[in-house]
Amino acid sequence: MTVSARGVDKQVYRKFKAKSVEMGLKTGTAMTLAMEEWIGKKEKKKKKVESFFDKLKPWDWGKGSENSSLEIDEVIYGLKR
Repeated sequence: MTVSARGVDKQVYRKFKAKSVEMGLKTGTAMTLAMEEWIGKKEKKKKKVESFFDKLKPWDWGKGSENSSLEIDEVIYGLKR
């Protein structure tokens, strides 16, 4: 496939081409590898790593437990309401 791209920085392209020659790659092959790498990094960032806490669901502790979190904070951290 023949591809043409506008707006490519000349210095960046020259360095890229020199590096691809240094590695023994054709420019098109090097560009394909670079694009695959870039796509892979973007997709990895999108995937959220699920932890144990993501799977926990809230539950009702029953009447009288509405302030349990605040009471626990008072005991542990010495916080007053």
